[in-house]
Amino acid sequence: MDTETDALTDVAGLRVGHATRAGGGWLTGTTVVLAPEGGAVAAVDVRGGGPGTKETDALDPRNLVRTVEAVVLTGGSAYGLDSASGVMAWLEERGRGVRVGPDPGHVVPVVPTACVFDLGRGGDFGARPDASTGRAAVEAAAGPEGTVVAQGCVGAGTGAVVGALRGGVGTASTVLGSGITVGALVVANAAGSAVDPATGALYGEFWQGRRVAYPAAEVHEAARRRLEEAAARRTAPPLNTTLAVVATDAALSKAQARKVAGTAHDGIARAVRPVHLLNDGDTVFALATGARPLPEGDPLALNEVLAAGADLVTRAIVRAVRAARSHKGPGGDWPSYGELYGSAF
Repeated sequence: MDTETDALTDVAGLRVGHATRAGGGWLTGTTVVLAPEGGAVAAVDVRGGGPGTKETDALDPRNLVRTVEAVVLTGGSAYGLDSASGVMAWLEERGRGVRVGPDPGHVVPVVPTACVFDLGRGGDFGARPDASTGRAAVEAAAGPEGTVVAQGCVGAGTGAVVGALRGGVGTASTVLGSGITVGALVVANAAGSAVDPATGALYGEFWQGRRVAYPAAEVHEAARRRLEEAAARRTAPPLNTTLAVVATDAALSKAQARKVAGTAHDGIARAVRPVHLLNDGDTVFALATGARPLPEGDPLALNEVLAAGADLVTRAIVRAVRAARSHKGPGGDWPSYGELYGSAF
């Protein structure tokens, strides 16, 4: 069943914060997923051909670090990875990280980070996230408990596009029959399209177990013409990347968490076509807080978490595309799905 708030933060202890920069040449931002104090077991799976990442090697199950205190998703391409330093500083000030000395303050926060390409989409190629943006995002994440996770063109999704449409941030969650909670947060910024070119329906809605509402033929034809006009005025290269964090309150090993991250890529493939291209850097992180053990005596108990993670990524991409707002400026003309097809579909 879906949870009440239907967001990644339904996994108890996780927080999400956005820092958004829009206007005056800016169209970018940073999103931080903050783990409970003490960290969460973490893993990653990178499938895109052009990733921009930091500290992902630390998440290999063969390596030392088992838990992390935060994950950073950011705009700004590789330049935006600098936003992680602001998050590291915030964590260090609170003594949160890997202990490396006798003093409680002797810590090194391991902050896995991945970026999307949005350079120049606000008009200024040099307007990109930095350490101050990362600090603003983690401070937002540490704000009042129960804060609704904003979706659409916010945080790392501020300058996102999916194919020819605006993308953004989306999130979703569910509670499994075992009582385990699984959630996902996605930054949808793909080179591929989220829309079936024959009908205008969203690919991801084919997989959601309910009847797909297809746009009227004349609405789809008008949308097609609008997209062609917008594309003719665009000069930016199709460099993108979809990022996701899939989290659960289940107790998982790093190897199990890595399996969750890998299977979750199927959720991207259901909602975007084509996917995992050379000019994408598609990356999925997995977090496990360990509050609930997997059902004992069942060697396949992880399967329901794997299936849920992929399904939630698909649904989060759909929500990101539906929540996005159109943008027209010096960095390009990017219509939203809602502008073209209306909220009824």
